[in-house]
Amino acid sequence: MLLLALPLLTLPTSALAARRELLQLFVTEPFLELHTGPGRGYPVTQVVARGDSIDVLFHRTEWFKVRTERGIEGWASEHDLLNTTLADGSPFTFDRGDREGFRSHRWEGGVMTGDYAGATLVEGFLARSLTDTLKVELHAGQFLGNLSNGEVADLGLNHVFVPRWRCSPFVTLGTGIERTEAKGTLVRPVTQSYQTAYEGIGARYYLARRFYLRAEYRHHTVFTKSDSNEVKREWKLGFAFFY
Repeated sequence: MLLLALPLLTLPTSALAARRELLQLFVTEPFLELHTGPGRGYPVTQVVARGDSIDVLFHRTEWFKVRTERGIEGWASEHDLLNTTLADGSPFTFDRGDREGFRSHRWEGGVMTGDYAGATLVEGFLARSLTDTLKVELHAGQFLGNLSNGEVADLGLNHVFVPRWRCSPFVTLGTGIERTEAKGTLVRPVTQSYQTAYEGIGARYYLARRFYLRAEYRHHTVFTKSDSNEVKREWKLGFAFFY
């Protein structure tokens, strides 16, 4: 009896999920072509006539998956959907990831590679915009050297001087942690962790859509247990995206 009751208990949740609100659009051109997949290479198997509505299910690259009034699903290009309207008759618009989005956005992330005190560095980063010019950034990476390997993690602020420029310079500063494992052959490798502080300069260059190129130089101060702190220099280059 308990097994028979379980499907009944899940019905309300399933019904609510099925009734979630979707974006409804109305076709204003003579027709709207729907493809079987997200690309021009996929065949057109459905045409939506002018005045009919479609529900937007989700967005992938330059294509939207939609459902017609008869429940048929297909893919429409974002170029074609720009000719549709909302229920109130206003034109349908969406963020296409252009230069305006490069100037003002909420999140960005990317992958970079370069040199960290003579070692090869690979890292990823995630940033949250507080304003158009000020961001909080989290970086995490790994470096591989001749004498030691290790990981680094940094948290800091990034100030972009002129975010509307295609090539916009920035300054950055923050703190972090460096974990180093010295290479050894006869003895067991020694692992050490130190707190660090950094300041740096760099530039970002808008490429297209939601992508940009980022170059950066940093000056790290490693707070060791000895009387004098250690200085390490870092440069890196990579690709990033915003959304």
